[in-house]
Amino acid sequence: MKRELVIVLDFGGQYNQLVARRVRECSVYCEIYSYKTGLEKIKGMNPKGIILTGGPSSCYEEDSARYPRELFELGIPVLGLCYGAQLMMHELGGKVERAAVREYGKTEVLIDRADSKVFRGVQEKTVCWMSHFDYISQTAPGFEVTAHTADCPVAAAEDESRKLYAIQFHPEVLHTAEGTKMINNFVKHVCGCGGNWKMDTFVENSIREIRAKVGKGKVLCALSGGVDSSVAAVMLSKAIGSQLTCVFVDHGLLRKNEGDEVEAVFGPEGPYDLNFIRVNAQERFYDRLAGIEEPEEKRKIIGEEFIRVFEEEAKKIGAVDFLVQGTIYPDVVESGLGGESAVIKSHHNVGGLPDYVDFKEIIEPLRDLFKDEVRKAGLEMGIPEKLVFRQPFPGPGLGIRIIGEITAEKVKIVQDADAIYREEMDAAGMKATVGQYFAALTNMRSVGVMGDERTYDYAVALRAVNTIDFMTAEAAEVPYAVLNKVMSRIINEVRGVNRVMYDLTSKPPGTIEFE
Repeated sequence: MKRELVIVLDFGGQYNQLVARRVRECSVYCEIYSYKTGLEKIKGMNPKGIILTGGPSSCYEEDSARYPRELFELGIPVLGLCYGAQLMMHELGGKVERAAVREYGKTEVLIDRADSKVFRGVQEKTVCWMSHFDYISQTAPGFEVTAHTADCPVAAAEDESRKLYAIQFHPEVLHTAEGTKMINNFVKHVCGCGGNWKMDTFVENSIREIRAKVGKGKVLCALSGGVDSSVAAVMLSKAIGSQLTCVFVDHGLLRKNEGDEVEAVFGPEGPYDLNFIRVNAQERFYDRLAGIEEPEEKRKIIGEEFIRVFEEEAKKIGAVDFLVQGTIYPDVVESGLGGESAVIKSHHNVGGLPDYVDFKEIIEPLRDLFKDEVRKAGLEMGIPEKLVFRQPFPGPGLGIRIIGEITAEKVKIVQDADAIYREEMDAAGMKATVGQYFAALTNMRSVGVMGDERTYDYAVALRAVNTIDFMTAEAAEVPYAVLNKVMSRIINEVRGVNRVMYDLTSKPPGTIEFE
C-alpha cells in the first residue's frame, strides 16, 4: 500500500515539529519542508494535504516569509495555522492587521460552525492556545468565519469548496484541549487519509529496504547503548545478520557504569547476535576536548572523533561499505535540515559529521521517526521494555551536561551526582511519572561552608521534565523531600560540589539538555 503523505511547510514557527508529530498520531505520515520549497517539488510529492505553520513575521511586510498564491489553487487541501492562516488570507484577498489586543496563552474559543469538517465533534466552547499580535480583520472572498474569541473576530475561517482552512490558534500544542481532534478531522475528513502509517509496516518495510540496499556488503553500526542506536542495531541485525559489526565507543562521557552495562546487554554474553566491539577511548576524547568551552564546537569535536574511531575499527575488520547511525527526525529538524527553523543545535550524527567519511554510504533507518515512534519500533521487534524506555541520553553524552571545558575530574563529579539523583528518583517512584531526569554540572563555583571550613566548589543543576514527544517539555514537580535528600547526598558524597539547584525552565524557551 502506498504511503499517504501530508506536508508541513515551515515558516519558522517554534512548533513545526509538533505539527508533524500530531499528524503522525493520526496514523498519517508527515514530513516538514521549508516554505522555500518549490511548487513543482511539492506537486511531485503528491501530498494528500498541506499544513502551513506559524512564524515570527507579519505577512503584510515586504520581506516576510511568503508562498505563491498558486499553492492554494492546486486543489490540495491546505490548513493554515496562526501565521499560516494570516498568510492564506493575505494572499487570497483578505486583510491582516496589527491587533489592538495581543492574545497569548490559553483562550476560550467559540465554534460558530459545528458542521465544519475541521471542528467535527469539538465542543461549542473549547480552550485553545493563542500566540499572535496580528489578526485577520477581513476574510478573503469565499471564506466563512467558523470560530471566534472575545478579542479575535476570526479565530478560524474556511472555504470548504476549495478545501482551504485557516485557524488562528495552535491546535498542535497540548494546551489546546481538542487540538488533536481538529488535526485528525483535517487529515481524515478533509484530506481523505485512511491512516496507513503503522509501526509494524514501517519495521517490515525498513528491514526489507536495508536488506536490498546492503546486498552482500559489510555494515558498521555506531552503537551507543541509547534507545535510538539500540533500535537501529537490532533492526540491522534482523535485516543482515552476521554482515553487521557493532562498535561501541566508550568516550568517557557516559553515565556511571554505563559502559559495562551496554556490554552486558549487547556483548557476547548478551541476548543479541551482534559482532560487538568495545573501544575504550576516554583519554583520546579528553585530549581533543581540552580547553574547548563553546557548546557547538564540543559537539562537532565529539562527532568527528566518533567517526574517526569508526573508520579505524573498520580498517581492522576489513572493507566496510556502510555506516549505521541512530539519527531520528528531531535530530534532522533541529540541525536545520528539515525545515525553515533556525539551527537549534547540531547533532553529532547529523550536523556534526566531518566533511570526509571513509564509508560508501550512511544508513539511518530511524531518520523519519520521532522518539516515541522509535520506542514503538523497538517493541515491535521484541526489544525488552526496560531497554526501550530507558532514560534518553544524548550522543555527545555528558559533554553537553558539563558547561564549559570538559575534564576527567568534572566527568567524575557529574557521573556521581547523576547516579545519586536517578537512584533517589527511582526509589521515590518518579520513574513512572517523569519523562526524563538527570544532573548537570554548571560552570559556576561559589563559596560554601563544610566542616567549619570555607569551600569554593561547583554547583550541580538537577533537571526533571514532563514530556510526551521531547519537542516541548515542562519542569516536573518533584517533591521537596526528594530534592532535599538528593541535595544532601550529593553534597556529602560527591567531592567538589557545595551547591545543588533545580532547573524550572520549560522547553521552549530552553532545551531539555543544557548545551
